[in-house]
Amino acid sequence: MRIQRCLVAARKRFRLSALTVAALCCLGVSCPSAKAQPGAGDLIRTGNLVQDLSGYRWKLKRMRPGQGVVQGLNELPAADIETHVWISGRVPGDVYTDLWKAGVLEDPYWGRNSTKAQWVMLDEWWYSLQFDVGETLKDKVVRLEFDGVDYACDVWLNGNKLGRHEGMFSPFAFDVTDFVNSGPRWDKGRNILMVKLDPPPQVNHKVAGLKTPWFGDYWRDLVPFGIWRPVRLVASGKVRIDDVYVKPVVRDDGTAVVKFEVTLENHADQAMEIKMPIAIEGKNFSSETLATEVQTRVEPGKQVVTAEIDVADPQLWWPWDLGKPNLYNATIEVRLGDVVHHQQTETFGIRQIKMEWNPGFGPDEVSFPRTVMLNGKRHFIRSACWGGPPDIFVGRTSPDEYKTLIDLAKAANMNNIRIFGWHPPEIPEFYQYCDEAGLTVWQDVIPLGTANISQEPSFVERIYREAVTVIKERRNHPCLILIEGGEEAFLRAADPVFTKGFLEELGRRLQQHVDLPYVPDSPLTCAIAQSVGYKPKEAVHALAYFYSMGRWLMEDWYRSLDFPIVPELAITSVPSVESLKRFIPPDELWPPGPSWGHHWADLDRLRMQNFDCFGDERTGSLEEFVNATQDAQGTIFQLAVEHFRRAKPRCSGVSLCHFITYWPDMKWGIVDAYQEPKRSYEYVKRAYQPLLVSLDFERRRWKPGESLDAKVWLINDTYQSHQDCVVRLNIKNSDGAELAVNEFDVASVDEDSSLAIGELKWQVDSTVEDSFVVSLSLLNADGVVLSSNQYQLLIGDQEQARQRMAAMGKTRSQANLEYTYGNYYRFFPSMIGEGDASSDSADGVPRAGAFSKDQP
Repeated sequence: MRIQRCLVAARKRFRLSALTVAALCCLGVSCPSAKAQPGAGDLIRTGNLVQDLSGYRWKLKRMRPGQGVVQGLNELPAADIETHVWISGRVPGDVYTDLWKAGVLEDPYWGRNSTKAQWVMLDEWWYSLQFDVGETLKDKVVRLEFDGVDYACDVWLNGNKLGRHEGMFSPFAFDVTDFVNSGPRWDKGRNILMVKLDPPPQVNHKVAGLKTPWFGDYWRDLVPFGIWRPVRLVASGKVRIDDVYVKPVVRDDGTAVVKFEVTLENHADQAMEIKMPIAIEGKNFSSETLATEVQTRVEPGKQVVTAEIDVADPQLWWPWDLGKPNLYNATIEVRLGDVVHHQQTETFGIRQIKMEWNPGFGPDEVSFPRTVMLNGKRHFIRSACWGGPPDIFVGRTSPDEYKTLIDLAKAANMNNIRIFGWHPPEIPEFYQYCDEAGLTVWQDVIPLGTANISQEPSFVERIYREAVTVIKERRNHPCLILIEGGEEAFLRAADPVFTKGFLEELGRRLQQHVDLPYVPDSPLTCAIAQSVGYKPKEAVHALAYFYSMGRWLMEDWYRSLDFPIVPELAITSVPSVESLKRFIPPDELWPPGPSWGHHWADLDRLRMQNFDCFGDERTGSLEEFVNATQDAQGTIFQLAVEHFRRAKPRCSGVSLCHFITYWPDMKWGIVDAYQEPKRSYEYVKRAYQPLLVSLDFERRRWKPGESLDAKVWLINDTYQSHQDCVVRLNIKNSDGAELAVNEFDVASVDEDSSLAIGELKWQVDSTVEDSFVVSLSLLNADGVVLSSNQYQLLIGDQEQARQRMAAMGKTRSQANLEYTYGNYYRFFPSMIGEGDASSDSADGVPRAGAFSKDQP
């Protein structure tokens, strides 16, 4: 079993990042005072006092819905020891992981165990924490802050009902100044916090945008819930910083101005005269400190205070392939006389985002410009849909995994990650690591993986509020460059007029709080979207090859696609044998047992894509089949990606579907649930080289004696040119014997370019039996390899292969008429009363048809 460290205990909310901690009450440890700014004099720093309430000290208890209050769990005295015998839990985390670790559940990821855990989501779960506040909090404002609870909860402190919250993504807080116990004696400083989690919602359309969807071909029907982000107790002075928006603006002359919108909250019953010094300096580079100070009167309640700092020589933030991801820190203080009541540090980057229209597409074809100009340079998006979080049960993951995955994305030559509308906005560390790595983020702000939401005005207003909260938490991150509203919303829209109005109003609300380009939905090209005014070439979700498997061979399919941007490009594969053994029972490994289907192995399509790639279904053994699915996924991704990249600048970006998936499955990711790259990862890494040598051919199957006609292309996404280069090409048979060589002189590889530089004409050698490999290398004048690439082509009859794929597709389609897409029983003859005795194994485990009976 894999039990990993949960989400970091001391994680702060975005708006409290890099908070100066004057004391850690829970540990009774004094921390060094924050470094005073030049000229600050002898300041008295009274805030903030932060007590992190995360960790394994929590307890949980199951109750029937409504019975916790009836039984009086909310009334337990602060010093009582009854909760010591409850189940141990972790915050941040989730209910299922806590129960799994306690032995209540079998691992829901193993086999088909998730079906055995469905009872968990039918009850309410009470989380309790007893904690001491060892420092007297006299004259302070004390807040209990929750960064996120999934999905609905009621909260009590020391028997006092604080309130209720619904909505997974929005942080919330309670003023507990009058309820918290504090002091050096334990009997005076002991507190008990109670959080009642409601049974989670069971119908997504009633909570769309407010909770992560738990359906689609990613997961089975087990609804996650829990206290999924950190909880803390914060004591401050009367005037505190509630929110900071940092708005850098790059001027035409190359200078910049950093604008600040600081929301202050005055908890006193009278106005306060405050000073608010602000200083900025380089975080990951050396710079001088630039500062300003605002003096203002803060009335009781909240108000926004603005300030500006000019930067004569800004160090711009760039994605890694265009420059350095330079980051700044901004430190803001609130002072009343010589007393610092609050201090906050925000990390930001100075960069400019503008959109341009894609050349070649007219106003009758597209509604939105789709080319990202970042600091005046074209940013061709080489992306993948994130597919996360790393675990749908967030208690099983850690920030270390996020760092590993971001590093893997960059190593695969990605310069962007897309968070799309079936998955949640991510935790703070995700955006921090993208900022630092120089990966841009293309974000569906909240998960709206359905359009058929309630049209009741108060519910729609809740979605708007949740989305605004999400964007405000993330808007200071320079990695965030594009935002969207829905995800395939119009594909299922029962009321497209309402859907259009809803998504466009969502954009208006968001853009009141962030200066980023917005598109209402993706892809916007279906008939329903066009019926309300969107155009036929807005974007393409390149999913049809998979979902209509058999209609095309891979090259016939991708060569037919011509769109300005590709938000999704999808194909599936099976994790490695080593990873399979971590979630598939041994007696179901081979031939595939029902746990394969439960984990979304579409066995018919996997066999078909193997045939398309190799001319063979590769079902002879477990290892052969697994490796073939990964190589097929990689081949399809590579060839389609290169097709779109050769269309630059007409095409401005492509995003694979996906990079990861959030449980161990047989689906989209090129990195599996255990952070292990599949073989397809290397194909993507090759196709996503910023400087790429590429071969354009019409088909993959050739007969001996035919002339292979292809074009050699060079695609350069960087702003570095290269002169006096050469492309070397060689062709080898499957045994590695060389069949042909060629060279193409290249006078110049221009920056930001895509150009055909030569033609290959080769008569296919009659000695080649099954396949041959074409390899290319781009070398500079010094003989240094700048890019390399390779392709496997087949000996075969293209038309016969088309007919074979069509026949397999017809058989698959007939099966789908009898069984819904999610019903994997169709792969197992004995489960549906078909086949003979040979369709079952000797041990009685149902086995998939059309697979070898040999054991792995």
